Amino acid sequence: MEIRIGIQHSPREIVVESTEEADAVLERLSAAVSDGAPVTLTDDKGRTVLIPGAKVAYAEVSTEEPRRVGFLG
Repeated sequence: MEIRIGIQHSPREIVVESTEEADAVLERLSAAVSDGAPVTLTDDKGRTVLIPGAKVAYAEVSTEEPRRVGFLG
């Protein structure tokens, strides 16, 4: 699943590919925003991202797999 998070006063968004459940991620993000606490997300390659909950502008969770472009051979 793809998670896109916008940070206040930042022109770029954070994009994380994760294998976590969408409901669990949204619940953790909601708690972080309401408490103003940071939230940690781990992507599918094992990298960890720390996001300041007080600065989250929006979060978009896509459970659909994006189409891959290319040739198999």
